[in-house]
Amino acid sequence: MLHLSLIIVENMKFNTKAIHGGQENTDPAYGSVMPPIYQTSTYKQSTPGGHKGFEYSRSGNPTRAALEKAVASIENGSFGLAFGSGLAAIDAVMKMFKPGDEIISTNDLYGGSYRLFTKIFQNLGIKFHFVGMNDAANIEDFINEKTRLVWVETPTNPTMKIIDIEEVSKIAKKHDLLLAVDNTFATPYLQQPLELGADIVMHSATKYLGGHSDVVMGCLVVKEEELAKKLRFIQNASGAVCGPMDSFLVLRGIKTLHIRMQRHCENGAAVAGFLKDHPKVDKVYWPGFEDHPNHEIAKVQMKDFGGMISFTTKEGSLESAVKIVENLKIFTLAESLGGVESLAGHPASMTHASIPKEERAKTGIVDSLIRLSVGIEDEEDLINDLKQALK
Repeated sequence: MLHLSLIIVENMKFNTKAIHGGQENTDPAYGSVMPPIYQTSTYKQSTPGGHKGFEYSRSGNPTRAALEKAVASIENGSFGLAFGSGLAAIDAVMKMFKPGDEIISTNDLYGGSYRLFTKIFQNLGIKFHFVGMNDAANIEDFINEKTRLVWVETPTNPTMKIIDIEEVSKIAKKHDLLLAVDNTFATPYLQQPLELGADIVMHSATKYLGGHSDVVMGCLVVKEEELAKKLRFIQNASGAVCGPMDSFLVLRGIKTLHIRMQRHCENGAAVAGFLKDHPKVDKVYWPGFEDHPNHEIAKVQMKDFGGMISFTTKEGSLESAVKIVENLKIFTLAESLGGVESLAGHPASMTHASIPKEERAKTGIVDSLIRLSVGIEDEEDLINDLKQALK
């Protein structure tokens, strides 16, 4: 019977994994369907070192453990780790390296990642190369004996470039490098980097995994046990962990990830099509368009094209972008993304303000660029909101 249970778990489809993956053990006390919130900092021991698997909640908590198993399951990984934020998760990855090491990163990436790399770890002696990875072969020019990691974000934030994870993985493996992928925009529902050759997957679980804009958290998922041990040591030693209530909220969010992502994708396609045909809109960045430069890679690598869209105005000014986002009624002007509600942002002054203007311009983050996180409201209402704001 146990053997049959394991076979069923291993062969679960994604929609079933989102609800049951990694959660085969019910609550031993009362059989609750959802893992309980263990709101405790410490655990009783029968003798020094004699505990039931948990001794202090920085090192481990049953609710967090349930979440970590669930995240590992939906990413087809073996080990999950949850942190106090997405940046705390990235910080843990960077702490595996030492002064003199070099890291190759996507040049179009979240401003917080760029700030962490350049203002914290670069000052500690780690060298970063920011490379356009539209063509994976570009990476080769920056690899040397000091290179340790390739950091990929795809789709990129905010210009929605798609990077061929499998091709980057081949290059990384050829040179014995680790490959980490920020999978926040795509989620495991649309894209599974470990299956494409990545060693580490990172999520800002604040976004789609949580899905309701009510929690801040980050996650890492890996397959290899030794790598998991290194990261688990850093997680415990540095202490940037999440609490049990936050763990519970993200675990709950994961259970509806598949149905939310379906609607995000449907609404994203409708909004992208509307913007592309609008006379006041210049460029629309969304990988579902056939003329998107990486569309063919997206078709192979992703299940669908997501609900993240960026666009520029034909007027091309900061004022035009600000006027639009200030006049939106259903889209909320706010940082973040991936919640059930639609959000609009101005990357140059919000999420990517920490990147110098000249560096932003190189990757297309101009002053007239607006980023949309398309939620799961009625698509007609969203389009009408954009229509009135663009007038």
